[in-house]
Amino acid sequence: MNRRHLLFLIFVLPATLALSTPALASHVADVDVVIVSPRGWEFPTYPVRSGRSDVHRAYLEALNQEPYRIRVSNRSGQRVGLVIAVDGRNIISGQKSDLTPGERMYVLDPWESAEYEGWRTSGQRVHEFYFTQWADSYAESFGDRSARGVIAVAVYREVHRRAYDDERLTRPHASRDAGEESRAEAPAAAQDSAVAKGERSRAAEPGTGFGEEVYSPSRRVEFHPERRAASRHFFKYEWREALCRRGVTDCDGRERNRFWDDDERFGYAPYPPRR
Repeated sequence: MNRRHLLFLIFVLPATLALSTPALASHVADVDVVIVSPRGWEFPTYPVRSGRSDVHRAYLEALNQEPYRIRVSNRSGQRVGLVIAVDGRNIISGQKSDLTPGERMYVLDPWESAEYEGWRTSGQRVHEFYFTQWADSYAESFGDRSARGVIAVAVYREVHRRAYDDERLTRPHASRDAGEESRAEAPAAAQDSAVAKGERSRAAEPGTGFGEEVYSPSRRVEFHPERRAASRHFFKYEWREALCRRGVTDCDGRERNRFWDDDERFGYAPYPPRR
């Protein structure tokens, strides 16, 4: 089966064709979110306890120049809407995102799974996500540094009404908007940004680029979201060196730094051992 055919199936067939969900996926409000490569393997993920049942946070290890996809699986019997933002930009409209229900969103049917692989520029095409230096990122081409290195998914349950027609909400978005011409020029703008800002420290940080154009068919559907997100999922991606410095993962035999568990019990501090 060629890739074009596979992408079409992902959008229109039920979740019986979806891949199994890995253990490290975000599982909140009956929706799983995981970051995968086009070949299907998962990027290393390090969950962080958030203290809220409706919020999932994790560090993610980015690999330079590696394409990635955001795989979302709906484990519930109702449709859900997904506002997805990368580096602070809505992946359908390209606009700055606050993860609100008024933004453009994808919709998953009950028990359906889909992979979102890039910045949507038409009803049939997207430009692939790939990890790159921040100066080469899509967001930096607009001068937007509000959410560097963050992949975010807000999940909205559906409010059922007999008639609701708002073309801002789509599955996936099939029309062009006023900002698309500037998005089409994003690769060149990002390269210029890389040259102009190459000396800055932020250039060493990871970002998401505006990659190769690929076929990704879509269609419009009617969907009315609830006012509040049922769950939110955040992945802060970093190069491995940064994760090592933060103590997020064990590197070169150094002890991994623990994230404190909310249910740990502590006694009084003992006297230090004698030398």
